[in-house]
Amino acid sequence: MSAKILVVDDDPDVLEAIGIALEANGYKVITARDGVEGLSKLKEEKPDLMILDLLMPKMDGFEVCKELKDPRRSKYAHIPIIILSSVREDASRRRYELETGLQLDVDDYVEKPIEHTILLERIGKILKKVGKT
Repeated sequence: MSAKILVVDDDPDVLEAIGIALEANGYKVITARDGVEGLSKLKEEKPDLMILDLLMPKMDGFEVCKELKDPRRSKYAHIPIIILSSVREDASRRRYELETGLQLDVDDYVEKPIEHTILLERIGKILKKVGKT
């Protein structure tokens, strides 16, 4: 059974490119264009992994991470998250800590632009670690 991956990004080109790369490697792909839709798809689809952009309209990736810390959403806490963003990792982590007082607790952080081979390698490692391959 192939892993199900939720890709949350407001850029249609990024969604399409990542979707094609993931499907070509046997993954089932679900997409969302903002954090609100992302949380809704998370609930509906129960993916094995989420790839999350930080800067999006309506609800950004920082808010999604914050929402997932809520005890009422604890049943989704086990889903690994890879942040995929054009924002440098140290700047993102600092902003999240300042806004929430918490560490940005994600499984991996990949800066855009990203080579699909690197992204696929990191997805594979995380899924293997959580026993989803």
